[in-house]
Amino acid sequence: MDISVVIRTLNEAKWLPELLGLVQNQDLRGLTCEVVLVDSGSTDDTLVIAKSFGCKIVTIDKSDFTFGRSLNVGCKAATGRFLVFISGHCVPVGPDWLYNLCKPLDDGICAYTYGRQIEREGYSKYSEKQLFLKYFPDSSKIPQDDFFCNNANSALKKSAWERYPFDEEVTGLEDMVLAKQLWQNGEKIGYVATAVVEHIHEETWRQVKRRYEREAIALQGILPEVHVNFGDFLRYTLSGIMFDGSAALQERRFWRSLGEIVMFRTMQYWGTYCGNNEHRKLSRKAKEKYFYPR
Repeated sequence: MDISVVIRTLNEAKWLPELLGLVQNQDLRGLTCEVVLVDSGSTDDTLVIAKSFGCKIVTIDKSDFTFGRSLNVGCKAATGRFLVFISGHCVPVGPDWLYNLCKPLDDGICAYTYGRQIEREGYSKYSEKQLFLKYFPDSSKIPQDDFFCNNANSALKKSAWERYPFDEEVTGLEDMVLAKQLWQNGEKIGYVATAVVEHIHEETWRQVKRRYEREAIALQGILPEVHVNFGDFLRYTLSGIMFDGSAALQERRFWRSLGEIVMFRTMQYWGTYCGNNEHRKLSRKAKEKYFYPR
């Protein structure tokens, strides 16, 4: 098997049929592909949908879930040379997504690649669209000069994963933890702008705050020199609101987007501030209890 598409799921029935249908219709230029679905306790039709598409299904107890552990379970079950990770609420754009994402691996240029993410019109928050534009531009960099990576849309050589499994303790950013390990050991990370997915986040404001809080805690292990104080929270929030407001004004959607912009940037940076500062106070046991309630 050439490619194993690994999808983590928890109640992803809404977007899973579209995702799996588009995976099946990829132009792989003769490469072979399987789908491995790692489910952590779905109560909707996620597993029924996965079975109807012929996915290989493995499960993990919700109480045992961490981002890294669930991926390691999926990678262990996978038989492909290349491991492709895509969120259960991402949808590939075009029939060349999978081939383009894996080509730098197949060519021996990179050990780890990640693709472009864009919003789905009508579903993504306006400020998230601006973040996609910042971190996922329309020009590829193969390889790139740093270890930034994102597992919502990525591909990894299985041989690299066998040497460096995902960290099962971090509260998020398991992709960057692994990418940093590879990068420090001379491996290359690549950004593939032609491998595009629509990333659909339908979160409450509390969930937005929690996402950035988790990531800030994890970031302290990757970049321990980074510290966000309360003044930074105020400055970043105000700057984000002003930047997004200016962009929305140019698109003639200022008034209908303003409230959403204020809430998103506030929750983003409040979560970042809380997570950055909580890292120094929470023990490992307390962190797992807080972020992965049993």
